[in-house]
Amino acid sequence: MNNKLYNFRVGIGQDSHPLVKKNQADNGQELILGGTTIPSKYFLQANSDGDVIIHSLCNALSTALGGGSLSTWANEIYSQGIRDSKKYLQSIYKKVTDLGYQIDNISVAVEAGQPKLETYREQISLGLSKQLNINKKQIGLSFTSGEGLTAFGKGLAIQAFSVVLLAKNTPEG
Repeated sequence: MNNKLYNFRVGIGQDSHPLVKKNQADNGQELILGGTTIPSKYFLQANSDGDVIIHSLCNALSTALGGGSLSTWANEIYSQGIRDSKKYLQSIYKKVTDLGYQIDNISVAVEAGQPKLETYREQISLGLSKQLNINKKQIGLSFTSGEGLTAFGKGLAIQAFSVVLLAKNTPEG
């Protein structure tokens, strides 16, 4: 019989940003999702790189620990001029591991009418798994157009929802 006890924590996160068509004044901004650059004539308008997958994942990890949304703790990082959302993810992941938790699994759902993202699933999953030190099979990633019923499905913005399950071994009670 296994006498190990586990402490589980669940978090949910959401983020969305409007899509903006690139022009010469955009200073080379790219569409970045899950830390992966997606070839596109659009980018997500935001103070950071606009990576809605990582932002929603940061929110999920933070709330699983009893914290708040990304802006409640990442503004300090942003104020240092850091726009790369992977740095935000590194910061919250460090809090997760410092508290003795490990990521059991992640589920991410993305709603976007454009661009078509299914072909980037493996690349995004692999990048996230490396950054979070987990197997890519611990990451579920789905894409939908929402049948064009929302601004996201109509291609005006991109939205992501993330759910995480954290686990920690605890001493026998």
